[in-house]
Amino acid sequence: MNFFSILRLIRTHQWVKNLFVFVPLMFSMHLFEWNYLSNTILAFLIFCLASSAIYVINDIADIESDRAHPVKKNRPLPAGDISVPIAIIIASLLLVIVFLSMMYFNYKFILMVVGFVALNVLYSFWMKNIVILDVFSIAAGFSIRVLAGAFAIQVPISSWLILTTMFISLFLGVMKRRSELAMVNEYLKTNPEGSEQNGAQSRKVLSQYSLNFADQMATIAATGVIVCYALYTVAPRTISVFGTERLIYTTPFVVFGIFRFMYLEYITGKGENTTRTLATDLPMILNVLFYGIITVVIIYNLI
Repeated sequence: MNFFSILRLIRTHQWVKNLFVFVPLMFSMHLFEWNYLSNTILAFLIFCLASSAIYVINDIADIESDRAHPVKKNRPLPAGDISVPIAIIIASLLLVIVFLSMMYFNYKFILMVVGFVALNVLYSFWMKNIVILDVFSIAAGFSIRVLAGAFAIQVPISSWLILTTMFISLFLGVMKRRSELAMVNEYLKTNPEGSEQNGAQSRKVLSQYSLNFADQMATIAATGVIVCYALYTVAPRTISVFGTERLIYTTPFVVFGIFRFMYLEYITGKGENTTRTLATDLPMILNVLFYGIITVVIIYNLI
């Protein structure tokens, strides 16, 4: 065991998902106020440590099935780089830090953190094996992050924005399942002798999905993202709060992001690891960057 094995175990590269905590801050018009920003940063760090603890717990629960997976077998636990007792200690320490740190915030934020941990523990041991519910569990985790971000700085958040978050997380979850299914199917074509071990055991719920079913769910979720976000930008409350109708001009960036991710999955087959996809695809990086800049410029009336 070494330091880099621990970093791989707690998956620090996945912390980018917790940036959803910053969504309420950006749309609250308090982005440049230190009291609000510092609270959001602390909330972000709490969710980073909580999600890392969950990743460790999930890897402990999945250690046998991960050994049968063509990619996940290289993770620290199934590969034997870190023992299960050490992994339990690491997860326990992370959770202790989380529960001590969250006491700084109000009870609503605390409930979000407790709910996030409980939801993901249930996911690790039960819900991930139930078709559709597994994807909704992933989506709920992102929605909790957004709500926690709002509670951390005690600001209201638009229902349309919450719905947008739900649909985009459903979309990413469905696309991940589709990518996993496609990868397993391809693996079985080239390794028919490993069908029983490396197919069904790698993720049991995949046997209840099909590529066609996943495609239809992805289309519905993608439509939900675009419609809800567009309605958010033109909602009377949004226009009243920001004092402008120009937020609608950020909608094309959302549409491009959805289409680009679908392209990466359907054409290039890079949709399984969402974080890696978003961090390595230049058009996606530029799209997110321009979206963020233009949104801040519009909301904070910088021009």
